[in-house]
Amino acid sequence: MTVTRRKLLTLAAASAALPRAAFANAPTEITWDDLIPPGVPYSEIIGEGVMDERNDLWLPQFDANATKLNPALDGAYIKMPGFIIPIDLTTAGVSSFVLVPYVGACLHTPPPPPNQLVFVNAITPWPSDNLWDAVWVTGRMQHELQTTDVAETGYVMEAEFMEVYVW
Repeated sequence: MTVTRRKLLTLAAASAALPRAAFANAPTEITWDDLIPPGVPYSEIIGEGVMDERNDLWLPQFDANATKLNPALDGAYIKMPGFIIPIDLTTAGVSSFVLVPYVGACLHTPPPPPNQLVFVNAITPWPSDNLWDAVWVTGRMQHELQTTDVAETGYVMEAEFMEVYVW
């Protein structure tokens, strides 16, 4: 077998492109702080609120900073940890949920601001026997303010992959 200069250069170029191609598909690992746009302090996204005495609920009132979203995350392929608040639950598992930063968010406490909540559609339902576990969620994130049964969310994500978060 004769190796020509052209074959050698083609092979070298293909080999050099392989690591970049693999890296391009790797998700960017983010934290909850990354959901807040640069320059907006966390203390400015937390609003005051009023007590609903009749229903014994605290109703937060957020200002415009609570719905400001990080422009770098719109369309980004990311991996982030969080906890599941089920929206669509079947015998197969949870197919859509709100990803929250701490256990009990939206259930026993006032919900976090919209830019601290992610509405997730899972390609493969998450098993319902693991609902209290912290999870890693990997997928493409988009900006989309929407209202759910549990809270207003600022981001939406299609989960391509999920796994238990190991501390």
